[in-house]
Amino acid sequence: MAQAPGKPDGPKQSRAEVAARAQREAQRKERLREWLIVGGVVAVVAAVIIGVLALTGGDDDGACEADAPGVGRTTDDAGSDDGGSATAPGSGDSVNLAGEVTSDYGFAFGDPDAEHRVVIYEDFLCPFCGALEAASSDRLTQLVDSGDVVVEYRVFNLLGRVSDYSLRSANAMAVVMDAAGPDAAKTFHDLLYDQQPSERGPFPDDDWLVDQAVVAGADEDAVRPGIEDLAFEDWVEEAGTAATDNGVQGTPTVLVDGQQVGGATIDEITQNILDQVS
Repeated sequence: MAQAPGKPDGPKQSRAEVAARAQREAQRKERLREWLIVGGVVAVVAAVIIGVLALTGGDDDGACEADAPGVGRTTDDAGSDDGGSATAPGSGDSVNLAGEVTSDYGFAFGDPDAEHRVVIYEDFLCPFCGALEAASSDRLTQLVDSGDVVVEYRVFNLLGRVSDYSLRSANAMAVVMDAAGPDAAKTFHDLLYDQQPSERGPFPDDDWLVDQAVVAGADEDAVRPGIEDLAFEDWVEEAGTAATDNGVQGTPTVLVDGQQVGGATIDEITQNILDQVS
């Protein structure tokens, strides 16, 4: 029986190829273990905090929910955020854009000592997340470049019941960050929203995600195995658990300096974000 296109033919691989793949897998598992240890500690602390917080309902427009994709509520209180972080695996001295993988399962871009921190919980399939990105990205990027703001994207699998693209795209984001660093990861993030699929599909496959990673500046050989094998699947699922523990019920959910930003529409949310950080 012929193997699926794009998958390596195990029996025909050389010993060197098999050894190299085994080494990559061992390195991937070690990185995942480190990420989960850091995130797990924060999740325990967050659970204690959430135990004393009361959640209230929000506005009827401008958010995706897991149970009703595309028609949801924002939450008015998603818990406080202290901005704790750990250095991102894969980032190095040659990186121009400051970036890190945070202890709250986020990808942060900008000066960690910036005056303001914007946290955005998102799902690459959520159309409202795409609308927020389109409305806010240019201005937030300017504020990141000026050193006034650090933006942290907490990407998780909210709409898995609609398509596995939510999981695969979030995993791909982690793979690119790990393999190519913050510059490529931020570009990859923006590319996925520039070409965001409809919730009705068709949904991009792994080859497309690899192609976008390469366009973003990553090496294909460095990202293809992790994208195809869902190298950071467990980490993405932990991110979803952490989001739930932090009171997040829909996407996008936005925090500025630890406080949730409200708004009845994406335009209102965007303006409220900018008012608080400008």
